[in-house]
Amino acid sequence: MAQIDTEEALRKIITPPNPLINAKLLDRLEPQAIEFISRSPFLLLATQRSDGSLEVSPKGDAPGFVVVENDRSLLIPDRVGNNMAIGLINLLANPQIGLLFLMPATGETLRVSGRATIHDDADICAKLATRNKPAKLFLRIAIQRVFFHCARSVLRANLWKPETWSSPQKVSVGKIVRDQVNARQNIQQDIAKRIDDYAEESYKIENLY
Repeated sequence: MAQIDTEEALRKIITPPNPLINAKLLDRLEPQAIEFISRSPFLLLATQRSDGSLEVSPKGDAPGFVVVENDRSLLIPDRVGNNMAIGLINLLANPQIGLLFLMPATGETLRVSGRATIHDDADICAKLATRNKPAKLFLRIAIQRVFFHCARSVLRANLWKPETWSSPQKVSVGKIVRDQVNARQNIQQDIAKRIDDYAEESYKIENLY
C-alpha cells in the first residue's frame, strides 16, 4: 500500500466536491449558526503548540455558554479546571484556533476557525458568569471560517442513541500518576486513592465553577 503524500494523489481517491458545497464555507456566522451556538452545551477546542503539535480540549456548560458577540466574534468563558492551561499557553504562541460545536440529538456539527485572544476584563467575565461565579478568563475568537459539517460521522457512531452505548468507563487518573511517581507500593495506593477522591469531589456540581 502506497503512502499518499500529494493532493493530486489524494484527489484520485477522494474526488473534488460538488462546487455547490463550497458555497457553505463562510467567513461569518449566519442565522442558523448563531442559533446552533446558542443551543450548544459542548465544544472541542483545538490549538497548536509552539513545536507544531496539536492539542484538543473539551469545553462545556449550559447551552449558550459561548456568547455570540457579533457575526464575526465569539466569547468563550474559561472555568475552573486542572490549571495546566495547555490550550491557553498554546494560544499565546499561536493564536490560530479551531472549534467544533455539538448539539445533543443533532447530527450536524458546526466548525469554526479563527484567531483567539485571551482577556480578563472584569465586566465581561461577570457577564459570562454561571451559578453566580464569573469566568476566570475568556477567549475572544475572531472568526475566519465557519461551516456546518454533515451528519454522517455522528450517524455512523450512533452518538445520540443511548441504546447503543457501552457501559461507562471508570477512569483512574490516580493510577496513572501512581505508576509514574514509582513510589513504594503502600504509598502508591494512597496516592492513587487521594487523587481519585479529589477528582470525584471536584465533579460535584458545587465545585464545577
